[in-house]
Amino acid sequence: MSRYVFITGGVVSSLGKGLAASSLGACLQARGYTVKMRKLDPYLNVDPGTMSPCQHGEVFVTDDGAETDLDIGHYERFTGCLSSREDSITTGSIYLSLLQKERQGVYLGSTVQVVPHVTDAIKSVITFGGDAFDFVLVEIGGTVGDIEGLPFFEAIRQLSSELAPNSVVCIHLTLAPWLESAGELKTKPTQHSVKELRSIMRQPDILVVRVDRGIPDSVRDKLSLFCNVRPSAVIQAMDVSSIYDAPLYYHKEGLDHEVLASFGILDAPEPDLSKWEFISQRIHNPEYEVSIAIVGKYTKLPDAYKSLVESLVHGGVANKTKVYIKWIDAEWVSSETLVSSFADVNGILVPGGFGVRGVQGKIMSAGYARQHRIPYFGICMGMQVAVIEIARTLLGIEDAGSTEFDANCSNPVVGLLKEWYKGEHLECRDEKVDLGGTMRLGAYRTILEPNSKASCIYNALEINERHRHRYEVNLAYEERFNGVSLYFTGKSPDGLLPEVLEFNEHPWFMGVQYHPELKSCPFEPHPLFSSFVAAAVKHKYVK
Repeated sequence: MSRYVFITGGVVSSLGKGLAASSLGACLQARGYTVKMRKLDPYLNVDPGTMSPCQHGEVFVTDDGAETDLDIGHYERFTGCLSSREDSITTGSIYLSLLQKERQGVYLGSTVQVVPHVTDAIKSVITFGGDAFDFVLVEIGGTVGDIEGLPFFEAIRQLSSELAPNSVVCIHLTLAPWLESAGELKTKPTQHSVKELRSIMRQPDILVVRVDRGIPDSVRDKLSLFCNVRPSAVIQAMDVSSIYDAPLYYHKEGLDHEVLASFGILDAPEPDLSKWEFISQRIHNPEYEVSIAIVGKYTKLPDAYKSLVESLVHGGVANKTKVYIKWIDAEWVSSETLVSSFADVNGILVPGGFGVRGVQGKIMSAGYARQHRIPYFGICMGMQVAVIEIARTLLGIEDAGSTEFDANCSNPVVGLLKEWYKGEHLECRDEKVDLGGTMRLGAYRTILEPNSKASCIYNALEINERHRHRYEVNLAYEERFNGVSLYFTGKSPDGLLPEVLEFNEHPWFMGVQYHPELKSCPFEPHPLFSSFVAAAVKHKYVK
């Protein structure tokens, strides 16, 4: 029998529901259980693909091409379980599906309503494929009381009575703020949040309370009394120095034990958290340290590059190295600021992005890394700006550019390819369709050149990586690039799409069209990030 755990939040947003859910999933796995993790987001966007990273954080892409919330990335990194488009549900996607069916006459003239049609659709996606897992963990975005979240809470209320007895547990995350003037943690926000949750969904079984200090027994007893939960089910959640300490922390606080007890499971095996202890030890006891510059356009919100940051941490774990990140706004990079921006860094990383803003700064950053022999890692647009810089500087094509930035570019070393193959299927770009229709999304195969740096790093000749981009490097210039030691050592199976570039007149200068950060996890750091951090260590310590 599958058991369902619903994770809700109250009082304020950004309390860490995704991290708590991921940690719980990791703890249950450590006890030998199988888990499935899902995210329900109440916003009306069909997915976060067209939302600004400065508002919503990064877009995490799954193998099947779904553009999802960044919490899906946490789920994959913590549990190692691959997610799919069925695991990231929004109000927009639910309504879109229902309205398409209504237009097709599926409802045979019935009045389409929130109850039962919307709630039935939500219940269907929550339970889809759940029978294959011991536990299905479902996080509900937003906070209790948000008007757009009401259909989700109603669907969960219905499921609580429809599923088998003792097969649903609700965890509610809240905040207990410390008021300096009163000299105490205040429980009233949590009490009101639980009252709201009861009125629209159900009584929570477990409270996870965010605090900046330990919860005294008196406060724990008060929360237990007024919120109707066991004292042991009041779990304090304090900040940890690394997110990879969270599974250890939550287990110590008894979260996984309380979840199992709420299901009546009293004979569960003790968890084996040794791999998490190893990761924690590596992170807190590094032998080296390096500074990596990330040159991007969304640097004011680090969550816009969440997977990227975590992948650098993973690369550091593989090299016993603490990675410090220097955020550099690409718009502020100029000939006057280049030296001051990069004088103290051991590696330069230019990530993906869309649009012309900050492009010149990214191009100059790639050039500085090339000229000063600083390890360079270009991802997606980061690969493309490196191509543009080398074309302008080493090939003398002063007007080299991309049709993304200039539709009338006379030397488009980067452009919009209209057709490509995914396996045996021919896919086509049509600029008249929705934005997502012009992109390569999801996992694609890449064939690597034997004896290339890439094939040595991967220890493979064929890889499968996730993509999210529209424009491609133009292979019409390949021969000229080869003449200056720039080689495309990874291509799509049909040979039409460059996927990996290497500049051989440099200790470590690589670009990839895909997003390797989407497949890195602490226990299996992505080989490119491990190699990049190793190159940064060598740049700093080996003269």
